[in-house]
Amino acid sequence: MKKITMSLLAIFAFSGAALAQTPDIKIGAKAGLNISNLSGADDTKSKTGFHVGALAEIFLNEKFAIQPEILYSSQGAKAKGSYSSKVDLDYINVPIMAKYYIMDGLSVQAGPQVGFVVKAEEGGIDVKDNVNTVDFGLNFGAGYELPLGLFFDARYDLGLSKVNKEGKSIKNGVFQLSVGYKF
Repeated sequence: MKKITMSLLAIFAFSGAALAQTPDIKIGAKAGLNISNLSGADDTKSKTGFHVGALAEIFLNEKFAIQPEILYSSQGAKAKGSYSSKVDLDYINVPIMAKYYIMDGLSVQAGPQVGFVVKAEEGGIDVKDNVNTVDFGLNFGAGYELPLGLFFDARYDLGLSKVNKEGKSIKNGVFQLSVGYKF
């Protein structure tokens, strides 16, 4: 019993020391414009959409932070030509960005992303059965945060996995402009 008590005291003491060294964490929200296309698809052009979600920025030191996010993202492409068909792909995206602050407020960012299909339509017809339910990508970008917590980001999501289950290799490509606030 004495060993268990001593072990528990040691665990609580270590936990207290670890919590005292917890990195700074900022919680925030962001929203913005998506300009997306489908690489590998014939006769498509960019489609505008939006994204909205939440984030947590976890500082590991003064210059380096990790920023997990959860975003609802409207993506896809429009068909070129006289008809107005479009592909609407809506995802719940979870990027995990590594951020390096070059100078006060200015950061460069990169990291992986996993996306889960919420909606897939082509010309208003549900095509969710023809689309892979999980999408992987790599994000690259930059951001600037004002001292009051308002921030701006520009990012490109390079799709790594096929959107479609069969046929040509078609991948997402999304340019995002965001504005947000961190508490």
